Amino acid sequence: MPAVIERETAPNPTLSVIWLHGLGADGNDFVPVIPELGLPTDAAVRFVFPTASSIPVTINGGYVMPAWYDILSLDGDQREVDEAGIRASRDIVRDLIARENARGIPCSRIVLAGFSQGGAIAWIAGLTHAEPLAGILALSTYLPSPALLRDELNADCLRTPIFAAHGSHDDVVPPSMGRAACDVVTALGGQVAWQQYAMAHAVCMDELDDIGTWLRARL
Repeated sequence: MPAVIERETAPNPTLSVIWLHGLGADGNDFVPVIPELGLPTDAAVRFVFPTASSIPVTINGGYVMPAWYDILSLDGDQREVDEAGIRASRDIVRDLIARENARGIPCSRIVLAGFSQGGAIAWIAGLTHAEPLAGILALSTYLPSPALLRDELNADCLRTPIFAAHGSHDDVVPPSMGRAACDVVTALGGQVAWQQYAMAHAVCMDELDDIGTWLRARL
């Protein structure tokens, strides 16, 4: 189990949000967004922010940093990734979900969110889970292995509500990669809400407002 930071908006949470950070960041990265989401004051939500293990990342010259998997090469909108690492991180997410289940939160009340590399894991873990989740938030991200998703897809998970958001000026993960991920999942039968914002590889207030609205619907 990775190190996690937890924040509860009220006692006795009835909804959990597991939020995965991007490459080189850590569990602290998205803690500050909680008050920006505009959730109701009486909403009891547990936010779980895990930190990935630090590993050498090939595209960064082997520099050791928190990463959900190694990225072996990149060329425009193409990525060569370590699928074993993706599966390992997917299993970590499954353990985190099981931990929430043990604390009384069913899968139908768990949202899986992720930014960039964390969002890539959210795509895979959320759509291959044993039970459908309450929702998937895929932020400024891409689908790291469409073949892995197709091979291990749980068709029941295609009814999971998905909100995918991307910056139109993103030069780290081009918007075309985010759109392509949505197209793959839509072709499989998923229901994806896509939104683009005038920003780079980041989050913005308009996006957080929309995420808050989407989360309130999950409540």
